[in-house]
Amino acid sequence: MALSIPEKQPSSIYTDAFSDDSASFSDIVFGFFEQPAAEDDSPSPNTSSATSTDFPDDDDDVAEDPSYSEERKKFWETQNELLQTTLYRTTSVETKIRQDTKDALIEIEKLGSNCTCGKSDGCGGCRTCLRREVAGRLQSRGHNCTICKSKWKGNCLGLSAGEHSYLEVLENSTKRGEVRVIVELNFRAEFEMARASDDYNYLIARLPEVFVGRVDRLKNLIKTLCSAAEACSKEKKIHLAPWRKYEYMKSKWFGGSCERFVPAAAAALPAAYYHRPAKPRASMLTFDLSENKPFPAAMHMTAVKVV
Repeated sequence: MALSIPEKQPSSIYTDAFSDDSASFSDIVFGFFEQPAAEDDSPSPNTSSATSTDFPDDDDDVAEDPSYSEERKKFWETQNELLQTTLYRTTSVETKIRQDTKDALIEIEKLGSNCTCGKSDGCGGCRTCLRREVAGRLQSRGHNCTICKSKWKGNCLGLSAGEHSYLEVLENSTKRGEVRVIVELNFRAEFEMARASDDYNYLIARLPEVFVGRVDRLKNLIKTLCSAAEACSKEKKIHLAPWRKYEYMKSKWFGGSCERFVPAAAAALPAAYYHRPAKPRASMLTFDLSENKPFPAAMHMTAVKVV
């Protein structure tokens, strides 16, 4: 099963994405990030050549102007190329953090998430505690990882107020100085839309469930995906929600104020701690008695056989 933290769906952090035995954790959760080649620490370009991809056929029931249909096809091809270019490129810093994040998620998946905040959705899912556990494990692996909670105010231009939590890792690079890497555990779901077009859904399906990348890479992805969302809403003649527009999506990671704090490193606990929880010292029948003062020596209890 793969880890997934739906933003609004009442489901477990574990999904049925591994129902296919041939699928692996990294293929589903990290998607394009599992690439052998790595770039140096130079900034990634916004455009580049990309491998050809099959696109969904246009809806035969909708009669479109040929010129518009061709323009629409080129637009979605361009968006797909930009997406692949951004996701395929990586640096040694990102690769190291990505691998450690993957190891942390696999470890949590095997041991089970240890929710201590009381905010679980009732199905074993708790985004808050999952972020805390991943952050603790990244710290134990030597990364300067913090939990960030961004907050921004609305404005008269249509930006709605909101807040968002994610992980941030600051690493020192010999070539670029301090490098800021974003770890978003619920990346794909952040861009999913109801009643979206086949082209948009195809694009979103290419995203990794977990994003680990530099800020410039994330900014490029936000521009590409928000542009696609706007085009999708026009094609489908549906209203684009304010929380799906570019300014709102950008504010999640780059807008307003940001509170940073380091959680307790849960990873320091031995693995056996999670495997076998302590057994209760008293049953519900004897719990109240165990809290009372000891009975006088003259008082004893007689066993009663229930028939």
